[in-house]
Order: sequence, then C-alpha cells, then structure tokens
Amino acid sequence: MENIRNFVIIAHVDHGKSTLADRFLEMTGTVDMRHMKPQFLDSLELERERGITIKMAPVRMLYEYKDKEYILNLIDTPGHSDFSYEVSRALESVEGAILLVDATQGIQAQTLVNFRSAKKAGLRIIGAVNKIDIQGLDPKDVDRIVKEAANLLGIPEDEIFRVSGKTGHGVKELLDEVVRLVPPPRQHKSILDAHKTAFQSLIFDCLYDEHKGIIAFVRVFAGEYKSGMETKLIATNEKFKIKEVGYFSPKMKVCDKLKDGEIGYIATGIKDYGKLQIGDTIGDEALPGYKEPKPVVFVSLYPDDSNQYEDFKASLLKLKLNDSSLNIEPDMNEVLGRGFKCGFLGQLHFEITAERLEREFNIDTIGTFPFVAYKIRNQKGECEFLKTIDDMPPDATEIMEPIINLSIICPVAFLGGVLSLKEKFRIEGINTENLDNRILMTATMPLSSLLSDFDGQLKSVSQGMASFSYELGEYKRADLEKVEILVANEVVPGLTRLMYKDELAHESRKMLAKLKEVLPSQQFSQSLQAKVGGRIIARENITAMRKDVTGYLYGGDRTRKMKLWKKQKRGKEKLKKMGRVNISANDFKELLKK
Repeated sequence: MENIRNFVIIAHVDHGKSTLADRFLEMTGTVDMRHMKPQFLDSLELERERGITIKMAPVRMLYEYKDKEYILNLIDTPGHSDFSYEVSRALESVEGAILLVDATQGIQAQTLVNFRSAKKAGLRIIGAVNKIDIQGLDPKDVDRIVKEAANLLGIPEDEIFRVSGKTGHGVKELLDEVVRLVPPPRQHKSILDAHKTAFQSLIFDCLYDEHKGIIAFVRVFAGEYKSGMETKLIATNEKFKIKEVGYFSPKMKVCDKLKDGEIGYIATGIKDYGKLQIGDTIGDEALPGYKEPKPVVFVSLYPDDSNQYEDFKASLLKLKLNDSSLNIEPDMNEVLGRGFKCGFLGQLHFEITAERLEREFNIDTIGTFPFVAYKIRNQKGECEFLKTIDDMPPDATEIMEPIINLSIICPVAFLGGVLSLKEKFRIEGINTENLDNRILMTATMPLSSLLSDFDGQLKSVSQGMASFSYELGEYKRADLEKVEILVANEVVPGLTRLMYKDELAHESRKMLAKLKEVLPSQQFSQSLQAKVGGRIIARENITAMRKDVTGYLYGGDRTRKMKLWKKQKRGKEKLKKMGRVNISANDFKELLKK
C-alpha cells in the first residue's frame, strides 16, 4: 500500500475544483487529449449547466514521482450542504485533501465547512489558491488570499500553492506534494481478533446497471475482493455473490481483485434499491460511522400527465438506485392523482431530482409545497416526526421545528443588508468575526425559512457578494398553527400548511388572493376561506359568472325581467348548495408556481 495515495479536492462552489481535476487527468495521461473536455468528471448535463458537482466521481491515476510509480485515487465530491452526508463518506474513504480557494473570491462559507469536515475526518490538508491567471488580478489581492488560507490551515504562507487549473501553472508541484505529504492508506485490523484481517469496504456512492445490478463505489479497508466471492451488506445482512470488481479510469475498468487501501467498484447483482445504502460496509465486520441519511424536506411529486404514472414510478425507482439519499413512498391526492411522497436532504436536492426526472426520463412533475420534518409531541408525551401535514395528529400539544446552524461570509460594506434579513427569516444568535475586509457571521435559523427564497434575498442585499452554508442543528419549539384552505366550504387537499401564529392573517390573505387569481368563475359564487381550528381567519369571494337572461326581451313591463332575475338567483343558490368546485391539476400547478 506504500505507493497508493487517496485524496479529494474540496472547495466552495465555482472555485475551480473540476477544472483542476481536468489538469490532473491530463498530466497523468489518464484521459487522452483527443477525448478531453472541460469538467470531464462532471458527467451530468445539469452539472455542466449549473457549474456544480452533483454526483461524486472517483478516478484512478498513475503518476511517477522520483522514479517510482504511484496510484493516485481522486474522489471529486459535491460541495453543496445538501450533499454533506455523501461527502462525509467520501472523506472517510481517503487520507488527504486539497483545499482549493479562488484567488478572486477568497475563503467562502462552504470553504470553512469543507475544511472543518476534512479536519474532523483526520485528513492531511494541502492548501492551494486557484485562478492566479485571471487577467488584471492584483498580486496584492493574491497575497491577501494566500495569507487567509495559511491562517485557516495554521501553516506558513509559503506552503500554500499558487495554481491555475486553467493553464496548468503550479499543478505538477501540487501533485508532487500530494505524493509527498498524503500518507499511504491505513490498515485496519479486526476488532474481534487482533491477528486476523477482516473483510471491510466502505460504500461511498453507487449506481444501477441493468445487468450487474447495484454497483457499489467502495474504499477497501481490509481484505481482498474478487469476482465470484460471497460476501454481504452489514446493515441489511443481505448476502450476495460478487459479479465483478474493478476501478475507475475514469470509466469502469475490470480487474482481478480489489486490495486493501484501493478505491474501486463492486458489482453486487442486487436489484432491490432498498438493500444498499451509502455508508454501509461490504464484508464481515462493520466499519464505524454508518447512519442512514435522514431527509429533512418533503415534497409530494405527481406526474403532470396522470397517464404517465407507471413511467414516473419506474423512473423514480431508477433515480433512487443512483441516489440512495432520496426517500420515496406512494402517495395519493384527490386533485393530482397518484404520486410519491419524496424526502430530500435539502431544497437543492429536490430541485436537482425534479430536473433529472424531466431531462433523463422525460417526465414533467407537479410538486406540493415543500414541508420540513417537524417533530410533534402528543398528549401522552410521545414524539413523532411528520413527513406531511396530513399526518399531524389531532392531539398534538407541541410542535418542534428543525433549526440550522448558518454561516455567512460577506464584505463589511454589505453587513447591514444581511442583518436586515434578521426579522423576515427569524435569524437568531448572531455572532460576527472579522476576516480581513470581510465578516464571518454565524447564527441559527429555522430550516423552513431557508425554503422561502433565503438564497435569493441574500444575493439581492449583498449584490451577489455574500455566500452561505448550513448544517442541521437541533429541534426547537415553534408557535405554529395548521391552516386549512377551503373552496366552497370544502378543504382542498395539498394546500394545508403550517404557519407561524404572528403571520397567520397576512400569509392566509396572500394565499387566498393567489387562489382567487387562478380559479375560474362558476355559475355560482365561490367562497375562499382560510381556517385555523374552528376559526375563519381570512376570506375572499369569486363572484358568479353572469349570464344575461333578459337579453331577448324588448320593451314591456319591467316585472317580466324581475321574474327571470329571481329565477336565475334561485338557480344559483341551488347550484351553490349542490355544486362542488373541482380544482384541475393545471389550476393547482399554477397556484404552486405563484
């Protein structure tokens, strides 16, 4: 194992992580120049469009240093907070990390989070400042960013590498440092028998193949894995025979065996997506730290065309196999029909999933209001989690909401604008710390506030100069009420929400005003109401569609017209009692858009 180096590149979004990985692939000859393309390891179209890494991408590179050949295993990881659990598993699979900082932006919020995660995992961290080739960049600004990075890592400034992922400047020296400083893989011994080597490999990602079943991306910590070998998944105790083993170059390449310290893949042949989870161990003894990713945002998704339900179901299950952090279960809505209640790790995770369904499977979806995982205490003192407002028990005595620990970095000039968001988004416990000419602000905020366009508002008040990251914290008691929306005295499924008590009237009126815009007029008047318990707290009316029933009358006594008007009025009253308002899927979709 002495010639193996396992490492990751960690950085804030758009700091050039994938471009630096491209130079590594070129320099080591892993990818032929004829086949090279920008952001080579970002295989999804969405990744290229958004400029972010969504799925982890491991690759094995061969590199010669001081007349000795080394195997360099790089894992390109997502940088967004929504994928922090998967990133934590990747960090557990390596011994080193390159912390990359943009020379034009400096240390950002996600830089700090990634640094703390890598430090917690016990990795050897190498600092590098990227994009030094930018035209017009002041050398003094680069020196300042280098100093920031050195202070963060607690090392001299001359140990921070100045590189350009675009031109390749300084990249060879950085790769040499990886070989020199990152330690070789650590060997694990069985906790059951100190003289015995257990079979242990950590699953840090997976994908589905029609013929090979679930393919687990693994870091081998102990033992050797070969094709035909019988082994099992520890968490589910699922036994299977290995169909194939190999490594990433960067495409999957079959090999005879995967040995201790190596990173590669194991084709399990398992086709049930519920059997395998990221963080699980393949072997005969569990590695520490496994936990199932817990969804914190829930959205019910339905196919835009109800006739596509079976295709939608199959597509969602295939996506689940590629994204084990996605939680799904069947759901039913009177307006939208059959669908699935889906649990996500955050708002971006939800948006990416919906877009992948549209692009990869050609399925347009309608989603309900995002709903965070509240905790409810009943009269017996028992606590349970809510995945949807419809599951809320009538005897709930206390509602607790998830709180996030928020980190914001912004220039000093925009601190006032950032602080102006305090009341609107219920930000509390604010602490500030100077970072040269910028401010690091830490605080707490309800997770539900994050879903209310916090990102957009923060960019607006800081002219796009502020960055933020968050980690899920504790649950805290909240003054929330269940608000039901009624149309013609009937509750509309899917529009029920939890609202803060001090916002009930205002938010309910906004909701009814939007509903009034969307719903078409009927032959009778429609009442729109917002109800809390037994109280109506807001009301709107959609007036009846008017038909001129006297248009054919000319001249004569007015009483003839009055008789027709009274008959029309009686008919409308009868329709009002008998009629039931049917909200179409298109109306529902328009309302959710607004």
